[in-house]
Amino acid sequence: MPYILTVDQGTTSTRTFLFDEKGLPIDYLQREFQQFYPHDGWVEHNPEDLWQTTLELSIRLLEKTSVDLNELTAIGITNQRETTLVWDANTGKPIYPAIVWQDRRSSKRCLEMYQSGLEPLIQSKTGLLIDPYFSAYKIEWMLNNVPGALKKAEKGQLRFGTVDCFLLWRLTEGRVHATDATNASRTSVFNIHTQTWDTELLNLFNLPESLFPIVKDSADDFGETAKAFFGRSIPISAVAGDQQSALIGQACFLPGMIKSTYGTGCFMIANSGKQAIKSEHKLLTTVAYRLDNQVTYALEGSIFNAGTAVQWLRDTLKLIPHAEVTESLAQIADKDREVYLVPAFTGLGAPYWDPDARGALLGLTRNTGFAEVVAATLKSVAYQSYDLTQAMEADGVAASQLRVDGGMTINNWLMQALADVLGLVIERPRIIETTALGVAYLAGLKQGFFKSVDEIERLWQRELLFEPKCTESLRAMHYQGWLQAVERVRSGRV
Repeated sequence: MPYILTVDQGTTSTRTFLFDEKGLPIDYLQREFQQFYPHDGWVEHNPEDLWQTTLELSIRLLEKTSVDLNELTAIGITNQRETTLVWDANTGKPIYPAIVWQDRRSSKRCLEMYQSGLEPLIQSKTGLLIDPYFSAYKIEWMLNNVPGALKKAEKGQLRFGTVDCFLLWRLTEGRVHATDATNASRTSVFNIHTQTWDTELLNLFNLPESLFPIVKDSADDFGETAKAFFGRSIPISAVAGDQQSALIGQACFLPGMIKSTYGTGCFMIANSGKQAIKSEHKLLTTVAYRLDNQVTYALEGSIFNAGTAVQWLRDTLKLIPHAEVTESLAQIADKDREVYLVPAFTGLGAPYWDPDARGALLGLTRNTGFAEVVAATLKSVAYQSYDLTQAMEADGVAASQLRVDGGMTINNWLMQALADVLGLVIERPRIIETTALGVAYLAGLKQGFFKSVDEIERLWQRELLFEPKCTESLRAMHYQGWLQAVERVRSGRV
């Protein structure tokens, strides 16, 4: 039986999955790695942690499952997006730690560009707003702050890549410097209409084009792994940014279909088909996927802190021993006392795009206990999701239901809260690890396991459905409280 190995390199952990030719998961392994916060708003990773966890977990999973290497047909890579690495073209050694997508060190630079009136130009070409979230601002910072980096870049001695690109470079021992269109679309220098690195934007950021990788389809020939890693060379047949991969794993192939992934952050994407909708409500226009050189676009809203808020409860406040207990604690919370957590630990994402906002816990009384704080943490995810569906509806994409995935969706209390706050039917699939599944589908498409996306669509199955139970008046009242809490955070009145 042919198998596909997928690497899901995320923000807080790396996971490797083994899928069969029908897209069914066989087994997986996961390992968390260290996060670094050198200054307020700065978030970094050790690039070697990303590489070593990927390689070691891949080898261990193949050993654990006793798969015959001759049956391992392909590898697919899905990754945390926007996280930026720059490395020496000769040695492959990074010149600086990976700057994570959550990092806000470029806030001042972004404000200067915004005040200079550059956002319409950038948005018209890339579909993105001006924000430290995106890769170009991180590359620019590295070249200007790492001694000698700019000169080396100008001489063609450095390479840039998002995490997928860095892993490809390492897996192929430097033979392949490539990415796919979904990851390229998150850099702020890739023109999503022409599907090329944009010369005007490269000049704006003073970034030499020699830094940048070849941009391929999401299901494509990305080379082969070096023989030394797995005992034989294995084709790498698919690459996709994690949120676009989840869209594919949720089989959202028709315009108007929406999925939301709940992991480190929350990312809601609506398939907009061949139309690149320009958002008037601070959402992002992005590449959903590119197959056979044909682009499918999407409208996206990004929330910076979802699962990280639960990690904050566990690791910093030490209110809970592990994430699983949040469901039972939320169930016993006092429903008559509405407490609001605004988890702006690294600013607020869509639709606010406020890098300077910081978190707050509001509505506390003498009777507030940790159960209420836990419930507020979970509901903050639902309220932020409602922010996104409201913005999407204003841009002309109204959701009637929402397909959800990611680690947080195993929490039934949260899923019901999501249905109540959004006033939508929530569909949870049988396979919630849709990020890894999506890139497995892409690799299978490239290898001929699937003839078309229509065949993949027929494989999707629902596990549970959550319907709204909250009245419209109560929903509106609670959401108004959330908006007031956000306003206090943004105005500094906390």
